[in-house]
Amino acid sequence: MVDQPLPPIALPVVAMVGGGQLSRMTHQAAIALGQSLRVLATDPAESAALVAADVQLGDHRDLAALQRLADGATVLTFDHEHVPTEHLRALEAAGHRVAPGPAALVHAQDKLVLRRALAAAGEPQPAWAEARTVHDVAAFADEVGWPVVLKTPRGGYDGKGVFVVRGPDEAADLLERHGVLLVEERVAMVRELSAQVARSPFGQVAVWPVVETVQRDGVCAEVVAPAPGLAEHRATAAQELAIRIADRLGVVGMLAVELFETADGVLVNELAMRPHNSGHWTIEGARTSQFEQHLRAVLDYPLGETAMTAPVVVMANVLGGAAAEESWSGPPLDERIHHFMAHWPGVKLHWYGKGQRRGRKLGHVTALGDDVAEVRSRAVAAARYLADGVVDEAFAFDHDAFDHDAVDQEHRVIERRGET
Repeated sequence: MVDQPLPPIALPVVAMVGGGQLSRMTHQAAIALGQSLRVLATDPAESAALVAADVQLGDHRDLAALQRLADGATVLTFDHEHVPTEHLRALEAAGHRVAPGPAALVHAQDKLVLRRALAAAGEPQPAWAEARTVHDVAAFADEVGWPVVLKTPRGGYDGKGVFVVRGPDEAADLLERHGVLLVEERVAMVRELSAQVARSPFGQVAVWPVVETVQRDGVCAEVVAPAPGLAEHRATAAQELAIRIADRLGVVGMLAVELFETADGVLVNELAMRPHNSGHWTIEGARTSQFEQHLRAVLDYPLGETAMTAPVVVMANVLGGAAAEESWSGPPLDERIHHFMAHWPGVKLHWYGKGQRRGRKLGHVTALGDDVAEVRSRAVAAARYLADGVVDEAFAFDHDAFDHDAVDQEHRVIERRGET
């Protein structure tokens, strides 16, 4: 008698809108939990679509595609916030569970909605106004001073949709192109911080240490955990602020509260209701990663511990650099990865499987240790080497330290084994 295979154990299916790197890393967390992640991607070559078994192709603006994604799933969640709010309401009306729900998610989708909600709750934020005309912008600037910051209420990310304007003429051009805009004071900030919290439907919350985020050209380049030199009372206040926002808005899943630190405290910049770039460090740097925690939260499982695994953790994004150019003649990616691993054996790499182009987030690296300057130096040098094949002299990177003969020998052994 031949033994028959056992039927698969029925476990929840989480459907995630978006096939980018956040979905890819959520899929990796789902594997360890025994969960199934179903992904809605626009292209089979998207980051998550390359690795997930259950992939549906479709547009996040297409209600029919969203309905197919949600059918049979335990919960629908997101790796971006660009799904039309009315579509999410329709899914809820049809009996599908959406986490976070549209009533919460709209605060991450629409910056004007967020500003009004924070004002009603008395939470700290920059001075702001809704601008429909040049007069609106000029009147606001008369109160706070030029320059001011104009933002598109919806659709902006990684610095897109954010404009620093120094006079009415610049504002007029933007208003003509975008219509209604959010106008904010230009904050005299010390640095940017991020406070992340996970919240379950039951109302359990878990927070990680507040981190410093370093932006370049509007894109997150580095995250340092915990934020260096942040006073304990200010870190606690930022965590409590994130918890209050999550509770007040009814967030289910991950919430990242992006903050401006000023001389007087912190101000809320924006929200993200999903795993977030400022939390990538948690994969190696915390007992429970943001990706696992997001799954736990949307499934209403008990949340995991968030304690750090090292005193200092630094994440550096690998942004497409010289190696992404057609004219690139330096070492190919595989060789750069070999050299990266040889020189920084303690630094962990996460590669997203994307096509390379300048400025694109291609992956990230994470370094752990005891000293902020040393850990940051390793992470940044490693990320820059992967992006450009070279590292700034400031990071004291010694290319001659690579054992090229050993790497060549390793290549030859792999080739003999037929493993290339």
